[in-house]
Amino acid sequence: QALEQIAEWTRARFSLAADTVVLVSEMACSQPGCPPLETVVVFWDGENRYQFKFFKIAERVSEDDLPPYWMKPGLLGGEWGDCC
Repeated sequence: QALEQIAEWTRARFSLAADTVVLVSEMACSQPGCPPLETVVVFWDGENRYQFKFFKIAERVSEDDLPPYWMKPGLLGGEWGDCC
């Protein structure tokens, strides 16, 4: 249920269509200092793929944790880049 809620918040935050693919999952982090599980969000807007993550489990993510709309260009593709 938390994963679905995060997907809904993501659609609303980034003004995505209801049929836009938004994937939210919890993944184990293998980097030193990471929490055991982190929440990863990936979505497509047209041909562009955007991604961000939270360094906590989905149940602890709140709507206020999402990046602001104006950060959308910084969430483009790549292997996590320098953002979020």
